[in-house]
Amino acid sequence: MKKIAVLGIALVGLFQLTGCSKKSSQDFAKLTQDYFKGKNELDPINATLNGQNEFNDQFAFEMTDSYRKKQAAFFDKYQKELSEYDLGNLSEEEKISYEIIKWETEVGKDLLKTDANLMPVHQFSGTHLMMTQFASGTAAQPFKTEKDYRNFLKRMDAYSVWIDSAIVYMKKGMAKKIVLPKALTEKVIPQFADQITPKVEDNLFYSTIKTMPTDFSETTKTALKAEYSKMISGKLMPQYQKMTDFLKNEYLPASRTTSGIGSLPGGDELYKVYAKQWTTTTTTIEDIHKLGLKEVARLKAEMEKVKNQVGFKGTIVEFFDYVRAKKELMPFKKPEEVIANFNVIHQKIKPNVDKLFALQPKTPFEVRRVEAFREKTASAEYIQGAADGSRPGIFYVPIPDVTKYNYYGDEDLFLHEAIPGHHFQISLQQENKELPDFRRFNWFGAYGEGWALYTESLGTELGLYEDPYQYFGMLGNEMHRAIRLVVDTGLHSKGWTREQAIKYSLENEAESEASIVSEIERYMAIPGQALSYKLGQLKIMELRRKASTEMSDKFDIKVFHQKVLESGVMPLALLETKINDWIKTGN
Repeated sequence: MKKIAVLGIALVGLFQLTGCSKKSSQDFAKLTQDYFKGKNELDPINATLNGQNEFNDQFAFEMTDSYRKKQAAFFDKYQKELSEYDLGNLSEEEKISYEIIKWETEVGKDLLKTDANLMPVHQFSGTHLMMTQFASGTAAQPFKTEKDYRNFLKRMDAYSVWIDSAIVYMKKGMAKKIVLPKALTEKVIPQFADQITPKVEDNLFYSTIKTMPTDFSETTKTALKAEYSKMISGKLMPQYQKMTDFLKNEYLPASRTTSGIGSLPGGDELYKVYAKQWTTTTTTIEDIHKLGLKEVARLKAEMEKVKNQVGFKGTIVEFFDYVRAKKELMPFKKPEEVIANFNVIHQKIKPNVDKLFALQPKTPFEVRRVEAFREKTASAEYIQGAADGSRPGIFYVPIPDVTKYNYYGDEDLFLHEAIPGHHFQISLQQENKELPDFRRFNWFGAYGEGWALYTESLGTELGLYEDPYQYFGMLGNEMHRAIRLVVDTGLHSKGWTREQAIKYSLENEAESEASIVSEIERYMAIPGQALSYKLGQLKIMELRRKASTEMSDKFDIKVFHQKVLESGVMPLALLETKINDWIKTGN
């Protein structure tokens, strides 16, 4: 296998003395604390997601020029501060922290050189969807005290203004011809339009008023009802109407017919920055595309073996259709049955998890159905719990039509999104108080998604994949990530159309057409993100093989997993150096 080219951050070269000043480890601890606070101030929504509740009333206008100036000043400040440290004075973990800050500020500055802010809204993720999740009362925004309710009132007020800012910058994008594809705009419109309700009481943003804590006084309840009603009817709904009208009447006609950002002014350079950001490597777009084609071919050969094993006589594409439509793989009549099946999978793997993982999280875990307001466009996902255990990690499953829910890939999906995938990795990172806070609540897609994809390969060791269709589901989900390398680079660098990418996916995986359409539109919305999974997975697998070969009888899979997980997410080159040091020293 061709080794993935990683960034030139080999620690031997990076941990050189960068100046003659002798700031101490104690000084560096304060730097990391200040850096974390600064990141939270710049992104208070994410701070809430990470349980940093002192930011729950704050809001960022992330697309504006003034906000980008704050970002630039922040990056400059910490690059200057890093230059004042002698790396020889720092511990190994502090050196990793140093390199992570260096990496984040460099990529942040790269993004500021682009016009990435002129498309502030899309259908897959972002501020408008996070605010509706928060409003439901079932997400990270707390609604336990009167102060909690008033914090969200402030957020709603700022959010109503944010909608105006989004429109302003989308109009700037229209002037520069930097706009969403029509297919995505069409998906965004109902996300705003559906929040407009004839009665305030029926509005999603009123949800938490109906579930106020019983210990609130009647005076408090009456006041909050009045203030939420006034905010929703007087500010939010008019703004939702304004955005809906703008999207329908101005933005949709101006939306582009092309699918990838390579067609935009400056799009090629923007895609290179996104690819670097998401993969944490300098692997070229062309090499990523070729790697994807190679992995698709390898996995298709494995799929052929399963097709033959179950006695299917047609082509592999016909077998995809057969699996998609097989009634025995769609046995559920109620959404609750889907959730119950995931809980059965959890119970099945529990005894074997202990054989592979000495390090396991304390954070509780739940499987839930995706909320109705976003279920039509949502993928399965994991939302992290609170570090103090007060909110569980949640594996969200979309079930828009239970009668068509095909569960052939659910064993694999559980490993990826839940245990030992995202729930283990993110929870352990958050629970590790030895790490500075900015690392406990950090994310790198190549490491985080790479880890989750790697854990799918542990299914046999965990007692799963005994059914050939569930094993086929694992192959299918890995194929899904290999296809991403091809179609993401195809869309954004090779001029592929949405329809071309959909066709390629249909020819190489057994996902339903509706699911594939949603996935392709996701890649169109967040270029480069889809590249992170496979590059991270392949690096972790490569490191496991290397450790097993070079350490021989001294190799312990539980220690390997601990070494990968204990320090949290980081660029892949830093992970490689960490594991290489363990291989050499055994520590």
